[in-house]
Formats: sequence, structure tokens, C-alpha cells
Amino acid sequence: MIDIKRVAVLGSGTMGAGIAGVCANAGFEVLLLDLEKASCDTATAKLTEGRSPMIKDHALLDKITTGSFEHDLDKIADCQWICEAVIEDVHIKRDMFRRIEALRSDRSIISTNTSGIPLRDLYAGMPMRFQKDIAVTHFFNPVHIMKLVELVAGENTRPEVIATLADFLGKSHGNSHGKSLDKGVVYAKDTVNFIGNRIGCMWMLAGLQLAEKAIREQGLRIETVDALMSAPMGFPATGLYGLIDLVGLDVMLKVAENLEVNLPENDFGRKFIPLADSLQAMVARGQLGRKTGGGFYQLRRHDDGSKTMQVFDIQTQQWQVAEQVELPEHERTLSGLFESDSANAEFVKDLMATTLCYSADLVPEIADDIVNVDRAMRWGFAWQRGPFELIDELGAQTLINRVNAQGMAMPKMLQVLIDAGQSTFYRNQGAEFLTTAGNWESVPD
Repeated sequence: MIDIKRVAVLGSGTMGAGIAGVCANAGFEVLLLDLEKASCDTATAKLTEGRSPMIKDHALLDKITTGSFEHDLDKIADCQWICEAVIEDVHIKRDMFRRIEALRSDRSIISTNTSGIPLRDLYAGMPMRFQKDIAVTHFFNPVHIMKLVELVAGENTRPEVIATLADFLGKSHGNSHGKSLDKGVVYAKDTVNFIGNRIGCMWMLAGLQLAEKAIREQGLRIETVDALMSAPMGFPATGLYGLIDLVGLDVMLKVAENLEVNLPENDFGRKFIPLADSLQAMVARGQLGRKTGGGFYQLRRHDDGSKTMQVFDIQTQQWQVAEQVELPEHERTLSGLFESDSANAEFVKDLMATTLCYSADLVPEIADDIVNVDRAMRWGFAWQRGPFELIDELGAQTLINRVNAQGMAMPKMLQVLIDAGQSTFYRNQGAEFLTTAGNWESVPD
């Protein structure tokens, strides 16, 4: 493997600065570059700020050297790993790759931190020397908190590159200094949005469609949707709408536009891409989420110092006082909701059956096995259980029965389960998993 001692991070935005910060925290020398050196200096200074600073030991800032693309890009010749983290634009990234290739040393590793642009689109037309050394290292935000890094090889990427990055990013065993970033590495394939965002964004987009239908037809409230899509599922407390507010409705619109262009024509997720007119109207008036002071929720501060959480009624287009939701005891688990016949339960069945079936149909398209999929959702979206672990909790037969009742095509991994005569995707207390061939293998460390 290649011994990474010095790292170059190109781009000092949120992700680039975060990657530089975790590398410095781990004791590595970092070269952080952007269009202007001042941008890098500002980003570096912020690494020690806030309630949860990325770098707590100010002395570690000395590990980061800043500069500009114009004056300092030639210094990447001294770096063993060059991580590109510029704006998500194919043409801008390709231009940066051409500049990197002219200056880097032999056998240095290049990676891109794209969140979903297919790698093959980025290295198209680049020389074979470059194609052999390029990979995706997709960190999740905030970099110092989220465990997940998706590692994606290109068609011609050398195995040594992937082995080196996996060792450097995860638990180090092969480098001389024994240091790593201590991330959770999953192996994804070069498909649109890779693993985490392919499933997670589909869950969010499907959730927006199905929730609006349940709100209009069954009288559900946004607060109820979020109560259902949090603790009972083992999902974060933000739920669905709270997460959209955190991400930004404008970002979700861009996600939908990207999926419209890049999803395979027969992909089931295509039906959930269009954002409803009510959501388009929110984007048009700048009601995007937390960054604009309000999206689906807003915190109102009163003259007497008190505060009120309000929720946006998508039917009346008015703000209302948000209600505290107490779910019935029998609707506080996934299995309990699938056994219920309430409006709450019907919404959960629609959304979670859709999400779990979609996930089960994407292996081996997006990953070689179910373990990488489950880890991606646990480490990247903070789900307590990944899709296949959720299927085991629910009972695969419950999902199979629903697929058959609706006359749907059986998702690939559910068909593997049926053909293998098995009832779960994991056994032996989670130590073994069912492969795409229907065999049992040990879950890797």
C-alpha cells in the first residue's frame, strides 16, 4: 500500500475544510488550497469555533498549510493523497483534474468528494495514468461527526488505491505510522448518488409525496408524520420534515433534478422525483428551512422573551402552533404500525414498504452486499438499523406478502431470500449475512 503522510485538500468550503480538519486532527500534514488563500485561512480559523469544534487543540492548526490554486498548486507534488472538494460541477471538477494531473507525483492518489456525480463522468477523457489513481471518497456532513465515507472505484482504478484509502480512512493496519481518520468505510459502486443518498434521498422524496397525500386525504399533521418517522423507525428525532428543513428545500429540488437526469429509466424511484406544487411555491418564495428562518417549522420569538414553535399548514398555507404528538403505545414500533390499520399506520406502511423494497432491489447494483447498504444508512443517515436489518425486524414475510398482494415484481434480494429458503438476512446474532448468491458469509470488521 501507499504510505500517506501528507494530504492536499482542494476546496475550502464546508466539506473541504472539514476533511482538512479531520486529517489534521489525526496528525497528518495538510495542504488546503482554494481560489484565494484568505478563504482557506478563514475556513481554518473556524475549525476551532462552535460548541462542537472540529479541532479542540489549537496547536493542530499548525498541521494545515493554506494557499491558492494559482500560486501553490504545484505543492501537491509532495502529497500522497489529493482530495478534490470543489463545487459540484462536472466541468469545474474536470478542469481541476487536468491541473492536478500535470503536477502530481507518480502513484499519488486522487479522490473526489462528489456526493453523487458518477465517477465515470468525471474522469472521461483523462489519461490512463490518472484513471488508475482516481476514486470517490464521499464524506458526509458534518465531517467530524458523521462516521460514513463512501469509497468508490472507477473502472480502471488500481486495487492498491482502494486498499490504501480504506486503510487510511478507516482502521489503519498497513501504513508505517499506524494513524487513520477512524471513519466507517463502505464500498459503493459507480452509480448515481452511490448508496446513502440513493436510498436516503428516495426515502425523503417519497416521504414528501406520500405524506402530503396522507395530510390531504387522511388529516395527518406534519408533526405526526415526524413523530412516526423518528423513534418508531429508529430514525433521528428530526423525522422527515425536520430533516428537510435541516437540509434545505432548495437542496432537495436540486437532488430531484439530478435524479431526473441520472436515474435509470426503469428505476422505481422516478415516480417520486417531482416536487408538489405546494413545495415548489415554498422554494419560489424562499421558505427553504432553517437557513432562511423557516421551512416547515419556524421558531417565533416574542417581545416578552418567550418562544413558540410553529408549523406550516401546507393546505391552508398558514402558520400554526406546533402540537406535541403522543403516539398510541401500539404504534411506537415498526412492527406495531404494520399490524395497525389507522391512518398513521397506512402512511408508514406505504412509505416504509416502498423504501425497504427499493433498497432490496438495488443490490448488487449499488453495492455488492447488504452489509455495505446497512452500514451506509446507519453511519450516513444515523438510522439505528439499515434497510435489511429493518426488514429482519419487521419480518421479511410481511414485506413479501405486501409485494404479492399489490402485484409488484419481487425485489432482487427478497427473491434471493425466498430462493434460499431463508427468513432473515442476518443470522447468528448478526455475525453472518445472506449474500446475493444465497449463501451465508461472516460480516466483515
